Amino acid sequence: MDLNYTPEQRAFRDEVNGFLKAELPTRLSDKVRQGKSLTKQDHEEWHAIVNQRGWLASNWPVEFGGTGWDAVQRHIFEDELTRAYAPRIVPFGLAMLGPVLQKFGSREQQDYYLPRILNGDDWWCQGYSEPGAGSDLASLRTSAVRDGDHYIVNGQKTWTTLGQHANMMFCLVRTSKEGKPQEGISFLLIDMTTPGIEVRPIVLIDGGAEVNEVFFDNVKVPLANRVGEENKGWTYAKYLLTHERTNIAGVGFANAGLANLKRIAQAEQSGGRPLIENPHFAARIARVEIDLMAMSTTNLRVISQAAAGQAPGPESSMLKIKGTVIRQEINAMARTAVGPYAMPFASEGLEEGSNLEPVGPDYAAPVTGQYLNNRKLSIYGGSNEIQRAIISKAILEL
Repeated sequence: MDLNYTPEQRAFRDEVNGFLKAELPTRLSDKVRQGKSLTKQDHEEWHAIVNQRGWLASNWPVEFGGTGWDAVQRHIFEDELTRAYAPRIVPFGLAMLGPVLQKFGSREQQDYYLPRILNGDDWWCQGYSEPGAGSDLASLRTSAVRDGDHYIVNGQKTWTTLGQHANMMFCLVRTSKEGKPQEGISFLLIDMTTPGIEVRPIVLIDGGAEVNEVFFDNVKVPLANRVGEENKGWTYAKYLLTHERTNIAGVGFANAGLANLKRIAQAEQSGGRPLIENPHFAARIARVEIDLMAMSTTNLRVISQAAAGQAPGPESSMLKIKGTVIRQEINAMARTAVGPYAMPFASEGLEEGSNLEPVGPDYAAPVTGQYLNNRKLSIYGGSNEIQRAIISKAILEL
């Protein structure tokens, strides 16, 4: 693989940079750079701007309203977004549900839901994990029982990211207890405004509440909202998870985090010398940068496979492990680098309208919040321990 950009790819990168300079609101990029909490309106504003340019569905084929970009173009686009401190494009509808509907959904579902994802009419959340079924997802117990032309759903989901904003959920439910646990799961699209649904926030160690518990009490869901066949949802869930795990690798976020880490390390410390002059710390930065370069190459290869119509295989598990470990290492090094400024962390200072002033230099303000929040990276989307088991199984079955 030639890792040098062609003239056409460099021109595309310049086009992306031009778009960001002209269209990315400074107010939003400042909030991202300072680690401030983004509101639902912030996300929707950026979503609409990118969609207006026609670049929102960077991973979708043209026939469904996507860009039709190749793997390198998507890599460039995502990398430049993070370098410009653009808000994250919320992945649940675009990067996770969209590919499932395009491969397994009915024509009616595709025609209805895909344009609504692009237009921002629907905000999707993911209903996978339960209190007793996280990495062991096949143990889920939320039930869906047929009643005429509806399912009646009862149960509970947890760790539902941004569920407080969502009006729709793609959800795994148990429709049969016969055979293996994986054989009795179905994939439903649930309107979050349906009577019987309750959303409760979960406060995390960084002080935020971006995840939730969701309870279902005799919730009616039309049979038409089932994706694919009944009891075949495990197949669709695995397809979605391979895309999610590739996305979790977060190459762009790691690149941005590494750039910020270098900025911190190059600043003068209280002793008068920058931390980058410490050979041990400089060696740690070099090591994580080498790992990130290797992961970026693997990420391009996996994205290329997906573009060719292949669902990412065990490689997505490799990316999930390595990507999350790298990002957590960068967070930990940044927290070490800011020294005593990592201590006085007040999560309310990151909220919209807060009058709390940051303690220390501006680059120190978001460091502890990012460190605490990203402890979850190695757990969600299937814990890294589970990913190692997937890789081992794939190797042993060769």
